[in-house]
Amino acid sequence: MFLSQIMLPDGGRAVVMRKGEAAHLVPDTRSTRELALAAIAAGRSLADEIAARGTGEAVALGQALSEGRVTLPLDHPDPAHLHLTGTGLTHLGSAATRDAMHQKAIETEDLTDSMKMFRMGLEGGKPAGGQVGAQPEWFYKGNGFAAAAPGKPLASPGFALDAGEEPEIAGLYVIAPDGSPFRLGFALGNEFSDHVTERGNYLWLAHSKLRPASFGPEMLVGPLPDHVEGKSRVIRDGEVIWEKPFLSGEANMSHSLSNLEHHHFKYDLFRQPGDVHVHFFGTATLSFADGITTRPGDEFEIACDAFGLPLRNPVTQQDAQTAPVAVAAL
Repeated sequence: MFLSQIMLPDGGRAVVMRKGEAAHLVPDTRSTRELALAAIAAGRSLADEIAARGTGEAVALGQALSEGRVTLPLDHPDPAHLHLTGTGLTHLGSAATRDAMHQKAIETEDLTDSMKMFRMGLEGGKPAGGQVGAQPEWFYKGNGFAAAAPGKPLASPGFALDAGEEPEIAGLYVIAPDGSPFRLGFALGNEFSDHVTERGNYLWLAHSKLRPASFGPEMLVGPLPDHVEGKSRVIRDGEVIWEKPFLSGEANMSHSLSNLEHHHFKYDLFRQPGDVHVHFFGTATLSFADGITTRPGDEFEIACDAFGLPLRNPVTQQDAQTAPVAVAAL
């Protein structure tokens, strides 16, 4: 089952449930968050809450997507209460690219911090049931103001040195009134980043991640498949200039899903009632690693049939900053 959110032709909002080719409105439902909180209050699963609401009008979801009416599959009425975060070095094979970016200029036998972090995940990222495993690399991307809907531009700031895609799976969560985190499902994600800035100094990783991100168009309701294989593409002037498969799912990861979730939601800050979280689980596939430099007008496409419709976003470039941002004193 897939869920998505759309804008109706009359300007209203609605939630769409799709099974196979059949897509229908979920009756009397304006948002996925509202639906999830109702399921929590009723003490039942999201799927059972959807079933209890019946089947609404049929929807041509592909047409709605082409018309720009499909929004993020989960959002918050106050974008400041949607948190975009992620973990890196979580996938088998992800360390090779990162290590090459962060290698010291001098000859040394010491492991880079990236390789140390990756090794920690290999050795302790999948603890036995009930145990706490190794901490992953963690980063903050922004709040709901940085979330770009499917089809909308990923705007690279004027000071950025690179505008590169990261094809990932994202977990989508809502915090219950008692502070308990609930996972609604999973979506394709583009964890857009500045890899040149990151390569310059590993301590600039935080800066490189403060970029917009996109996820959707649909959310898979249910467990994450153990093996996920999709395609990541960069399209320029209608032609594919780069294409590569990407892998995810726990069979291809050095951390378990539960371990990554624990190390995010262990912080009280991230268990505030009503908040929404979108957490990117990492990737091992980057066009940047193959020497691709994107430019405004390029389009990213991330596709995997197990997660519904493909995620596409064009790249834009904001005007360069020519002067420092001035802060006024009160």
